[in-house]
Amino acid sequence: MACMHLTNAMSFRPERFSGAGKYHKPADFLPRRKSVLISCAGSSPESPPSKPEIELEFIAPKPENDGSYAVEKATAISGEKLLRSIMKDNKIELYATYGKLMNCGGGGSCGTCIVEIIDGKDLLNERTNAELKYLKKKPESWRLACQTIVGNKENSGKVVVQRIPQWKK
Repeated sequence: MACMHLTNAMSFRPERFSGAGKYHKPADFLPRRKSVLISCAGSSPESPPSKPEIELEFIAPKPENDGSYAVEKATAISGEKLLRSIMKDNKIELYATYGKLMNCGGGGSCGTCIVEIIDGKDLLNERTNAELKYLKKKPESWRLACQTIVGNKENSGKVVVQRIPQWKK
């Protein structure tokens, strides 16, 4: 059963009256809106459904001295952000030295934000026209972070991403 929210526009401001029916301003006779919430028996406030989230793991492009790879983690609401934006928001390094100087700012024309999707490819959008053009001779697992939407607003899961070392591009 739904609850109702009513507005009463018939109340006056008696606090502004002084003396025998005198008032301070003409605005005192203007109606003031009062909101009234009528609750219904057996109903509870409806909370909006939570949005699905995508967990992301970002693997460093080069191994550490002990041979292991550093992993950084982030989460994003499904379908709301590009991979590049998620990495920037979480201060996860995307660009090598050359890319820091020469990136196109997310236009999909430079290729400095190439990443490899290790796991969770099905949680991403299809390759865009810019990617089809720029990555046509590259493996299917390679994506441009500036063109890759994480999720589709309905799915959730985990995506594992590795930045491609500059010498492999």
